[in-house]
Amino acid sequence: MRPLPLPDPGTPPLTTPARMLAWQAWRQRGILAMALLVGALTMLGQAATPLLFGRVVDDGLTSGFGRDLFLGIGALLAVAVVMVGAGALSHRYDVENWLRSAFAFSQVVGYKASRSGHAITRKLPTGEVVAAVANDALRTGEIFAMAGRFLGGVLAYVAVTIVLLSQNLTIGLVIALGIPVVAAILALLVKPLQSRQAAQREATGRLTSLGADTVSGLRILRGIGGEEVFAGRYAAQSQTVRREGVRVAVVQSYLDGLQVLLPGLLAVAVVWLGARAAVAGEITPGQLVTYYSYAAFLAWPVQMATQMLQMTIRGLISAGKIQDVLRIEAATRPSATPAPAPAPGAPLADEASGLVLEPGRVVGLVSADPDTSAQVAVRLGRFDDDAEAATPVRLGGVLLADLDTEHLRHRVVVAEATSHLFSGVLGEELDARGRAVEAALMDAVLTADAQDVLDSVPGGLAGDLPEKGRSLSGGQRQRVALARALLTEPEILVLVEPTSAVDAHTEARIAERVAAARRGRTTLVVTASPLVLDHLDAVHLLDDAGRVVAQGTHAELLARHDAAGTAYRAVVGRSMTDDEPGPTDRATSRTDDHETAGSAR
Repeated sequence: MRPLPLPDPGTPPLTTPARMLAWQAWRQRGILAMALLVGALTMLGQAATPLLFGRVVDDGLTSGFGRDLFLGIGALLAVAVVMVGAGALSHRYDVENWLRSAFAFSQVVGYKASRSGHAITRKLPTGEVVAAVANDALRTGEIFAMAGRFLGGVLAYVAVTIVLLSQNLTIGLVIALGIPVVAAILALLVKPLQSRQAAQREATGRLTSLGADTVSGLRILRGIGGEEVFAGRYAAQSQTVRREGVRVAVVQSYLDGLQVLLPGLLAVAVVWLGARAAVAGEITPGQLVTYYSYAAFLAWPVQMATQMLQMTIRGLISAGKIQDVLRIEAATRPSATPAPAPAPGAPLADEASGLVLEPGRVVGLVSADPDTSAQVAVRLGRFDDDAEAATPVRLGGVLLADLDTEHLRHRVVVAEATSHLFSGVLGEELDARGRAVEAALMDAVLTADAQDVLDSVPGGLAGDLPEKGRSLSGGQRQRVALARALLTEPEILVLVEPTSAVDAHTEARIAERVAAARRGRTTLVVTASPLVLDHLDAVHLLDDAGRVVAQGTHAELLARHDAAGTAYRAVVGRSMTDDEPGPTDRATSRTDDHETAGSAR
């Protein structure tokens, strides 16, 4: 089995769900062919067993313990060995087909989510994206897992029908025609089952979205006393899912019951006809045993065919949901012919604001409206081609929209104010690009003044960080995110409010260390904190329209006696007071390591 995840899961077609499933089948055609082969051998071996057993019975009755009897027993043993070996391989390849297809679609959805930016959550609820990976990908995999056994069942039915028709036309016709009639009756329940399964899938997706929203906003809900309202909404949606599940279960129970009843009635008819034929001397006792065994055996292919039909319907529904995710157009689209990348050391210029980041300088960006400065900073990372078309940014004179996205992501890194952390080993989560050694990790932790995080996480760098770093305080999460950004070591680093959740002493240490660590490399820090601005090479001031109106060192801007100096002093002076909230979170104080400081970060 090839290792998972796959190096390249491919780009599936988005025309129809069936086309996408066929595309995936072709991609794993090798293991799928093996599953079909061993599945056919398994079922054909089982189909041969009643025929051989009937002959053994006849040989024993006519010849007693003789050569023919022992040859028949030997043939049964040989078939049993083939069945055991093929059955073991069939299970192996069924599971491999299931895993390969399910994980391939999970990878495709994961890649789409990671490359679509905010566009995916703008078009689809978070729950739909989560369900596409957690449920839909697995449902599509079930089709491939069942394919081998289904083909074997079809071949077994054809082989049994040929054998029975050659021995007794009446009984052969009863079985040959009875099985399709049974399958057709069962198929009548499939359409209502499909519609109810689709309704359940929609309700489950909404429940997942509601749960994700409630959990992510639990702290806010507690602050406004809204837990009971949202808990009531979740409970109501849970009941909707339960009702839809009951509706599915009703049809499923009828289907399961008929899968036992109808083949059972067919077996009764075959035994009755066979007994009459045996009494009349038209068939041998061994043939009667064979007919009865086949009547019981063929119930299995019918069940497998019904299961395959159900899995195919569920898989098509799920494939459609996956395609809904894959159809989301990424916020940044790859250029058909990317422009040649500028040489290292090229300036990064935002034309709308007039901000130019000269190579090798550590500078700040200040605005009376923190949202304005944050918007400028985010544009520098090219996160939304459509929204930023009117505010072009150029690297060395080349539009960011014309550059290869992957190349740009390695040269320009924007660390936004929201310090989102991921679960996993702390050292691995810090090293987003997987290339840092322990010494580099420790240097980044020291620069971000996050040594206390190593003490709070059992195992330090080798310890596990829980989901969203919830075991850490707000200030700790912010400093871990800062260390992670520093470890990417990009040519151009943009930090948006990297110290808004820490106290003044911690902020001063971080400012000094970050400025020293990034000295000689292009860096922009969006902040209004004088403790940070005082360590930078220069500061750019934006006016209310988002244009750069002044630049200079922190001391120079403070000393100016014009309108720009007055505006600058008003902004940084406000940040000096402990009474005022931080610039990016007006509902929180600037106290380090308190949950309130990091709740909105």
